[in-house]
Amino acid sequence: MPDHVRTADGRRLRIEIAGDPRGRPVFLLHGMPGSRVGPRPRSLFLYQRGARLISYDRPGYGGSDRRPGRRVADVAEDVARVADALGLDRFAVAGRSGGAPHALACAALMPDRVTRAAAMVGLAPRDARGLNWFAGMAPSNVTEFRTVVSDPERFAAGIIPRSARIRDDPARLLEELRADLTADDRLIVSDNTVRSMLLRNYREALGTSPYGWIDDALALTGPWGFDPASIKVPVLLWHGQEDVFSPASHSAWLAERIPHVTAVLEPSAAHFAALRALPRVLEWLLSG
Repeated sequence: MPDHVRTADGRRLRIEIAGDPRGRPVFLLHGMPGSRVGPRPRSLFLYQRGARLISYDRPGYGGSDRRPGRRVADVAEDVARVADALGLDRFAVAGRSGGAPHALACAALMPDRVTRAAAMVGLAPRDARGLNWFAGMAPSNVTEFRTVVSDPERFAAGIIPRSARIRDDPARLLEELRADLTADDRLIVSDNTVRSMLLRNYREALGTSPYGWIDDALALTGPWGFDPASIKVPVLLWHGQEDVFSPASHSAWLAERIPHVTAVLEPSAAHFAALRALPRVLEWLLSG
């Protein structure tokens, strides 16, 4: 299996495949910051379910070349290119956190190829009418996203040295988030297996540059390039009620607009509980 593919414009996309090589394909789109080696179910689980899990570094992260000015919608072109290189006609898509809007983009823009899509602890569009986008969001996230919108150059200037510090010591990112984690989330990220996957994920994500993170934030807060209401394939929205990084109201807004939607709200769960829910979400994706 190749470890990368080339896009039509010559960019390199680094990919990773886990599970059953002959299983049903599912793309797993990582968070922000994140990479192709982000948390996933154990290989035994994937083999038992007949799942072939495909991940790749979004442009600017890990081993993938940057695509300056990319929009959320541009993910569809890259996923299609990876699928073509692997000889896949139809596939499911899941995205967690910053990857969730990208999964919705694939569902909206490739209805003839995406069988089902899942968006976990994701955001709604920044221009979502009737949604107080910042309500329920941790002050640190509010400050960061407001800076992205009002002064992107200042945002980038802050992320560049922060990214270098996290690359050298990825545990710093979990420490930065710690004050905003619920007791349940702290328990999840303190699990040795999960913590090891997260640290490897952050180190790989920021190993070559900070621009995947920067471009993700710009894309998520800018025009997405598609309307979630246009999605025709079945969609699962999963959210924890206690999430302060991407508040549950964002999934509620999306659930009111996406036609064929199943919305799951876990009352006592928060952001990192999505890692615990991922095996059940994959089972739903494979059942369609």
